[in-house]
Amino acid sequence: KVVISLNVGNTIMTTKRSTLQAAEDSVLAQQFDDSKWTDQGGCGASRNVKEWTHEDVRAWAESIDGIPDDVAETLEENRITGRELLALGIGGLRTIGVKRAGTVYLLLDEIKKLKNVTLIKHSPYCFGKILDHLRLKQLHSQGLLAEEPTLPTVCDS
Repeated sequence: KVVISLNVGNTIMTTKRSTLQAAEDSVLAQQFDDSKWTDQGGCGASRNVKEWTHEDVRAWAESIDGIPDDVAETLEENRITGRELLALGIGGLRTIGVKRAGTVYLLLDEIKKLKNVTLIKHSPYCFGKILDHLRLKQLHSQGLLAEEPTLPTVCDS
């Protein structure tokens, strides 16, 4: 039950990943299918980054091109968890022993990617209608809704 945060026209919406996969042939389902989803955010992406252990953080750092192995070791030696990783800034990275400026900024860039929510370029109203439809479709497939939901309509006002 992975919960996804989506930035829809600067409005943050959350939903279950399974809801986005309800319409199997849709672009959303393809974007969040297992083959693509596990690749997002590197190691441990199927779990919330805030739940990562220091071993997960090390594995993530090892998966980044251009990050020296000793940096992954430094993160693990300091027992940096996912929650702590997301809070690290320049000063924090330097304090734990990451000295090279290029490496610090590369890490900060990768940490920023972990923080980013998925961007959806639609109006919040329209995308909300899509999510509602997918949720109803899911309820119907589970036998909790008698009739197949009709496609939503959006009227200009």
